[in-house]
Amino acid sequence: MKILNSIQTAQALPYSRLVPAIAQAMRELASGQIQAPERLAVPIDPASVLLCMPAIGSDISVTKLVTVHTNNAQYSLPAIQGEVIVFETASGRRLMLLDGPTVTARRTAAVTLLGIQTLLPKLPESVLIIGTGIQAAAHVDALVDFFGISRFWIAATALHKAKAFCAALRECHSGITAVPLWAAQLESELPATDVVIALTTSKTPVIPPQIAAATLAIGVGAFKPDMAEFPSQLLHERKIVVDDLDGARHEAGDLLRAKVDWSQVSALSEVLDGTVRLSQVTTMPVFKTVGQAAWDLAAARVALASLK
Repeated sequence: MKILNSIQTAQALPYSRLVPAIAQAMRELASGQIQAPERLAVPIDPASVLLCMPAIGSDISVTKLVTVHTNNAQYSLPAIQGEVIVFETASGRRLMLLDGPTVTARRTAAVTLLGIQTLLPKLPESVLIIGTGIQAAAHVDALVDFFGISRFWIAATALHKAKAFCAALRECHSGITAVPLWAAQLESELPATDVVIALTTSKTPVIPPQIAAATLAIGVGAFKPDMAEFPSQLLHERKIVVDDLDGARHEAGDLLRAKVDWSQVSALSEVLDGTVRLSQVTTMPVFKTVGQAAWDLAAARVALASLK
């Protein structure tokens, strides 16, 4: 069994291959070729949880075991720790152990890239990122790598965090423009941009309701029923697309709080296969992601192929 650390895991998951692999996994999940039950969440304490996410494919299968300890800063440890175990479906033979947080960050960003590629009718040139955490950094890396985007706005509840994040981005990516914003400004000074991506664990909406009709809004960070990044008003005004419909029904706090009509919510796989057509829609939909073990399986396929 090959064991990859965080750096090796990232190197084995190039976005150019990860995005189409996730698109394929979405189709297989929708057709029943991949079996992936809802993730099991076991509370450890009020601030910590163990997540178990299995997915069975015809070729390989995975189980992701991740712990989330939100108070780990006191121990100088990351909040998310874990691994993805990859095994051969036919025999159960263990093939690979991947770094769990790295897989999660990259496959989550890849789902966002796939959503932009599928739902936005043009190549994006600018993005507003709300949040300054690990997922925000992973998304900027992905957007620069995959689309070549060089113009960003970074919004945070504390302006000094946005400024520090922008400075770090300029060091990592030469030639990009990164403008810090205080999140409270967005209600009155929302920049004109192609995409808005929220990457927070907020329990109150952080995406302004007055998003331009041509702007694609994506909610990524809120993954529990008590979290919400989208305002209810925006959800009722626009077509809603999600990465995983079953997961969204239980975990998308934004949609649950807004009491959306689930018969009008579509999975991205339905857009990919042409079942749902958005070509006649003049206003951009909103895209909500909650994550799915099938996306980890897609990442494992890419990692195995990379090593070969």
